[in-house]
Amino acid sequence: MNSYSRIFQQSVAVLTFFLASASAFAAGAGVITHLSGTLSVQRPDGSVRILSQKSEVNPGDVLTTQRDSYAQINFTDGSAATMRPETTMKIEAYAFVQEKPQGDAMFMRLLKGGLRTVTGLIGKRGDQDAYKIGTSTATIGIRGSSGDTSECLPGTCGKLPAGTYHTTYTGSYIMQNQGGTQLIGEGQFGFAQDPKKPPVLLPGDPGLNLSQLPFSLGVGSGAIRGGASQECVVR
Repeated sequence: MNSYSRIFQQSVAVLTFFLASASAFAAGAGVITHLSGTLSVQRPDGSVRILSQKSEVNPGDVLTTQRDSYAQINFTDGSAATMRPETTMKIEAYAFVQEKPQGDAMFMRLLKGGLRTVTGLIGKRGDQDAYKIGTSTATIGIRGSSGDTSECLPGTCGKLPAGTYHTTYTGSYIMQNQGGTQLIGEGQFGFAQDPKKPPVLLPGDPGLNLSQLPFSLGVGSGAIRGGASQECVVR
């Protein structure tokens, strides 16, 4: 093989790699499958859009629901998350390739409001620490579970103290911070008020009213792709 043929083949290989990478990125981390009210996104480039059903979301997106608004996101690993009203959540990291479980990663940062989650393949098939939810007072790890996490800023959850609340429906969640670690099993409620103080179990529901959702939280199977959406650029 002469040098020109070798250079041509190398160029084709590089081009194929970048095309495959671009295709994987374009597929999106997840898609909005249910929406009641208004959901906006701030992209990593600073642009803001109003999303609709079938809109795709990607790592770096900051998603915000307005008052009386709910949004469900189904991710490509089969997991799902429902955002409650007046919730802001950032998709810090997401990586899922069916053939490469060692590269799995899912990290959502709950900045305010509430989030109901059901896990998919990430966190089940490889590294159990691959799926996490970050808040101001604790990081919550998931062990093949479903549950509700609430980030209560001062005055946003009625008379409840500010901090991170979590309840587990199935499986178990692990709440941890600088102060320590607390396992939250089925039917239990955990609370972290300060990042330097260990999370604690509460005797019961502190009054979060988590049962109210306009639609049931379904979980997709396999890769989920977006379709035609009605995104509007906010100027």
